[in-house]
Amino acid sequence: MVDDQELALARARGDRWLPEARPQTVEDAGRFVDDVGFALLFPAENALAPSLYETVADDDAVAWADGMGEAESTVWTWKDALPEAGLAWYGKFLFRRASLLSPTLLRALYTGDGELDDHEDLDLPREAHEIARALLTGPLTSRALRELIGDRAAYDRAMTELQRRLLVTSAGVREQRAGWPASIVDLTCRRFDVGGGHDAATATRRYLETAVEATPAQLARAYGWTAAVARSHLDALVDAGQARRRASAYRSQGATDVPQ
Repeated sequence: MVDDQELALARARGDRWLPEARPQTVEDAGRFVDDVGFALLFPAENALAPSLYETVADDDAVAWADGMGEAESTVWTWKDALPEAGLAWYGKFLFRRASLLSPTLLRALYTGDGELDDHEDLDLPREAHEIARALLTGPLTSRALRELIGDRAAYDRAMTELQRRLLVTSAGVREQRAGWPASIVDLTCRRFDVGGGHDAATATRRYLETAVEATPAQLARAYGWTAAVARSHLDALVDAGQARRRASAYRSQGATDVPQ
């Protein structure tokens, strides 16, 4: 049974995650991502984050229940248009799922120097380095990169690692003679102002403000940190007077209180 406290928390998240007006354009979607800082493309169980789909779909809609509907099509189009316009980074990051990050949060999470060869300093699969090197001279389609690697499973693993390190992003689409348009992939540092701005405290505060309340485990799963690292960053916010702790959960200092 859901108690009053859980209901109040759900309402607070709903108020935080849903804009007053549904986005109508990619620019509207960009403003939404900028406001919340991060969002999944589609909602997922046990993933504490807003989703772009929920901002455009009917209140009782279930993503993909009837295939590619209007809401799914809109979100699928915006996932490429947003990074192409520089409005949001896109890739598999939050909870290892398709997600969007605002340029500000991206800069706070990006650990490299913002150079084209940032990947060389990281322990990545060989195929990930091959993809990053192939992108040095410019963006390529996902199809071209898959052909470069040859093995689809190895390609998928490499892209997942590159995206989790925020090294690559979607950058629009390219029409093909037949079939769906091919996604364009580019180095994050060429599309966004990153490098030298890594700030774990800012990234932690952003997550807590949008999640309303979160545990170290939830923060760790979202950003790919260890639970110990997530807890240390949350405790630092408490020490700085920017958050408060209640049992195992943390809440932004400016968040609305939930009844005990």
